[in-house]
Amino acid sequence: MWKPRPDEKPASPNPSSQPAIAPPTAPAANTTKETRVPEQTKMSEPVRMEVAAHIGKSVVVKGELSGSEDLYLDGEVEGTIELRDHTLVVGPNGRIRAHISAREVIIHGKAEGNVTASERVELKKSCVLSGDIRTSRIVIEDGAFFKGAVDLQKESKPEPRKVFAVAATTGQSNTAMAPVISPQASLLEHK
Repeated sequence: MWKPRPDEKPASPNPSSQPAIAPPTAPAANTTKETRVPEQTKMSEPVRMEVAAHIGKSVVVKGELSGSEDLYLDGEVEGTIELRDHTLVVGPNGRIRAHISAREVIIHGKAEGNVTASERVELKKSCVLSGDIRTSRIVIEDGAFFKGAVDLQKESKPEPRKVFAVAATTGQSNTAMAPVISPQASLLEHK
């Protein structure tokens, strides 16, 4: 049976009732006992989990489907799918008759239409795709069916940084400092 510690106060005068959960206490300097954190404290911590929107296999969408989060689609869509900065995963039960535009597209099911992905397209072995693909990277697993054209785009590389040097003026004039742009300047160059 649970016995209260001397520093705890019972929740009710009846000792047979449910014990109260005490707030966690700091362990004493000389003790080696482990302090237990109550379950309520553990439950209140935020859960960090990547959650994608989910469209189940019995859902049918006709028209335009757009969003600002990742999407797992196991149903049927006819029209357009627009997820510019996010990932679209077409599940094994997914049936798509749409033009798809997303950052990353992974297809397990059946799709008919053009696919545009800014980063990559992955066709799994259970995939059946009829349509053109436009992307920077593509992965086609052995066993995937694909009928169409592939247009590989150059990955957009960030422009080189422009280094700004400030020219200071001396003297009594009211001339403000003006930035001098040097697009090819490097920190390793000695002047």
